[in-house]
Amino acid sequence: MNWVQHKIYLYNVTFGLYMLDWWERCTFNILVFVLMCFVIRYATQFIKR
Repeated sequence: MNWVQHKIYLYNVTFGLYMLDWWERCTFNILVFVLMCFVIRYATQFIKR
């Protein structure tokens, strides 16, 4: 198991994604990605002020 596979495994185990179906895991990852985009956008706008 290389470093990237290990990090993906830890992510799945930490958030309990290992027990979800592939489509549920994909939906969760999309929601996390969208949330992180909003946070980064807000943080950059906050820093520019």
